[in-house]
Amino acid sequence: MTNLKIQQISIFLENIEGRINDVTATLAKNQINMLAFSMAETAEFAILRLIVDDVEGARKALADAGFAVTLSEVLCIQCANHAGTLAKIIAYLSENKVYIKYMYAFSQGELANVVIKPSDRSRCIELLQKMDCSFLNLQK
Repeated sequence: MTNLKIQQISIFLENIEGRINDVTATLAKNQINMLAFSMAETAEFAILRLIVDDVEGARKALADAGFAVTLSEVLCIQCANHAGTLAKIIAYLSENKVYIKYMYAFSQGELANVVIKPSDRSRCIELLQKMDCSFLNLQK
């Protein structure tokens, strides 16, 4: 089976002008490519979640630049990019007591790629395999 381990970087950012620019400039300076990302913000702060091609390089570069960085494991599933497909997957997980803490997605034509943080990673993998879901490993 493909390695399902995807390390996500989460960065706590003050919600001030130019802060996201500082992150992207730091990654660019270190030749690190962002493969997927999501940002949630409030008036005071934001959480930027990133999937990058060089996790350790990004973690070090961002920490050295003064960012608060944490790592966590997520899954990336690939499914049909049609109305109702994701709803069916999430309903099946929920029926089996696996819940999604957060998710973000990107599509490529007929395929949707969904990054998920499940409440129970091992059980989630088991259930998704029963549904014949494909998993992506976005990292080296």
